[in-house]
Amino acid sequence: MTARQPEVLIVGGGVIGVCSAYFLAKAGRRVTLLEKGEICSGSSHGNAGLTAYSHVTPLAAPGVLAQSLRWLLRPHSPFHIKPRLDPELLRWLWRFRAACSENRMRSTIPVLLALGQASRRLYAQLHATENLHCDYQYRGRLYVFNSRTHFEAGLHEAELLRGYGVETRVLAGAELQHTEPHLLPSVIGSIHYPDYGSLIPDRFVHALAQAARRLGVVIESSTEVRGFETSGARITAVRTGRGNHRAEEVVLAAGAFTPLLARPLRLRLPIQPAKGYSLTMKKSAACPQLPLSLEEHKLAATPMGDQLRLSSALELVGYDSAINPRRVAGIYAGARDYLVEIDESSPAEPWCGFRPLTPDSLPIIGRSPQHDNLTIATGHGTLGITHGPITGQLVTQLLAGEQPDIDLRPLRVSRFPQPR
Repeated sequence: MTARQPEVLIVGGGVIGVCSAYFLAKAGRRVTLLEKGEICSGSSHGNAGLTAYSHVTPLAAPGVLAQSLRWLLRPHSPFHIKPRLDPELLRWLWRFRAACSENRMRSTIPVLLALGQASRRLYAQLHATENLHCDYQYRGRLYVFNSRTHFEAGLHEAELLRGYGVETRVLAGAELQHTEPHLLPSVIGSIHYPDYGSLIPDRFVHALAQAARRLGVVIESSTEVRGFETSGARITAVRTGRGNHRAEEVVLAAGAFTPLLARPLRLRLPIQPAKGYSLTMKKSAACPQLPLSLEEHKLAATPMGDQLRLSSALELVGYDSAINPRRVAGIYAGARDYLVEIDESSPAEPWCGFRPLTPDSLPIIGRSPQHDNLTIATGHGTLGITHGPITGQLVTQLLAGEQPDIDLRPLRVSRFPQPR
């Protein structure tokens, strides 16, 4: 091995790849990170910027399929599946259906809670030791409701989560008005989840990438991975448009594009690219003070420095990156049902990105069952920002042969059948 050859090669420059690079370098490993575009140019860029440490109800939960079918009939619904004959999508939906059970949900919640709590501690450490100017706030998030039916469902969910030690607080009437004065009178109640943080996601990823560079990480942007060379059970080289790269270990952390990269390696990762939208606008005098979840429309409203970001739920439309004007209009329409001032005439930056969604709502973190020197770190869905730090630490522990801080059995690659 030459002096310049890294010990670890990471594919993917979003929050998971950058966190992995940082923690590996912190542990003394020589690391090179490859990104096909620019750092944080994918779903880590324009997301809601939330760290959901304790609100851990999985997407795959009882009643979700029935609700999704009702949403499909609404033009501005928060969930949409583009009808198409796609075997991968059909397999994913079949597994998703199986995961939408009470027992599966109750087994998933403790795993997500453990990941979130571990990440919260690591975020505290990162902000104590690194110069991360990303407007990190730890003030909780307010779930607000316009209808009695949804409010009662939210109260039921809060009661469920309290059974796992999650703190919640119901706010209504004058107390709600005092806490968040810029909500419309139509909002009948809210639930505050205090164990939530928020940040400006692209600033966080770029700041951590700079910290990783100071630790010696080599970051090569505009370097698209085009394949792999293997010998027996090992990856011997990663082929890119700018030449071959060799390393002792390879980490695949390319978000929603990881399944495409893994396919030539005989790895079938059941991940759908869940397309999400956001609108970022200048903050008005009537901007919310806390991050909000506008529950009936499944919209996030996150104050970010001098801006407000409105983020929508998801579409399963394959890798179609076109911005749908109907979705943008739906974000505006939904926000107007809760907030006193949403000015559509002011400039707003629309954005969309693909979140890597597994059918069981758990990420995939672990060694490849077919390759001795390949680690997978993907499938975080809407929780990539939340779980970035703990994923980076877990990847570092895996590569060092250490006992991971979190039980990785529920997250292993082999929980999904692999082709022979």
